[in-house]
Amino acid sequence: MATISNTPEIAEGFYKEKSSKFLSFAHHVESIDEAKAIVAKYKKEHHKARHVCFAYRLGADGSIYRAADDGEPAGTAGKPILKQLEGAGLTNSMVVVVRYFGGTLLGTGGLVRAYKEAATDALSHAKIID
Repeated sequence: MATISNTPEIAEGFYKEKSSKFLSFAHHVESIDEAKAIVAKYKKEHHKARHVCFAYRLGADGSIYRAADDGEPAGTAGKPILKQLEGAGLTNSMVVVVRYFGGTLLGTGGLVRAYKEAATDALSHAKIID
């Protein structure tokens, strides 16, 4: 399994769909408490955002994981983010996606696509180590 490098730099990504902006951030994490602290930090920094969704995978085999939709329809935010972590073979890693609502509903398919693309963009900028 691979992981995101534990450096001070945070890999960032961005996706825009129908005026909604999706800011994404990829982090190296070692524990559930660390992941919770990162999510709390983004909720505080982006207090005007509508949603702060995330997913993480921990452990040598990535068997400890969580995905959260933060008010989006079930399975439309956290699950697509988690799938990107799984697809990249990452563990001890997390992606947080902050959504600023643009006034137009995207539908479930649009949300899944947007969160997937935002997570993919952040991971594409992350330094991955084996």
